[in-house]
Amino acid sequence: MDASTDTRNLIDKYKGMPNEDIVAELDKTRIPLEIAIENLAHDFNIGTIVRNANAFNVSRVHIIGKRKYNRRGAMVTDKYLHIDHFPTVDEFVADAHKRGMTIVAVDNNRPESKPLANTDLKMNSIFVFGSESDGISQELLDKADQAFYIEQLGSTRSINVGCASAIAMYEAVRRLGLLPDA
Repeated sequence: MDASTDTRNLIDKYKGMPNEDIVAELDKTRIPLEIAIENLAHDFNIGTIVRNANAFNVSRVHIIGKRKYNRRGAMVTDKYLHIDHFPTVDEFVADAHKRGMTIVAVDNNRPESKPLANTDLKMNSIFVFGSESDGISQELLDKADQAFYIEQLGSTRSINVGCASAIAMYEAVRRLGLLPDA
């Protein structure tokens, strides 16, 4: 494929490259953050979270529960990520802990959730997001190492989970000093 005819939604430096080469290049600069999505209801927001994960070049994305999700929102960015599937919460948690990862629930329904502004964000964390309607299951909330919520000023109970994922990833990258120079 020629860079001038490549219609994929890519920045210029990746135009014309095969997908495998793009993944290899991205692997050189992946950030030490992973994203997990508990897929209990085929939430349409999963594709958006996957797209956000690509935008911040996270190390991995984990789908917990149902394997299938609406990929339309991902805009084919799932081709440039490492995506794992865990049928159960227990399998996900065992893998995360075996690799020394901190499981961080992003959920405003957990009493012990702290405001994002007051949360110590660490490298080697997995931010977990639940479905738009139900949030993260109690089973997974109970197994998380910490939890935070995104503070809001308006009247709604929560913001869209796809938007929440972008805010959380950006804040983690910013605090960890991983943003490129502007």
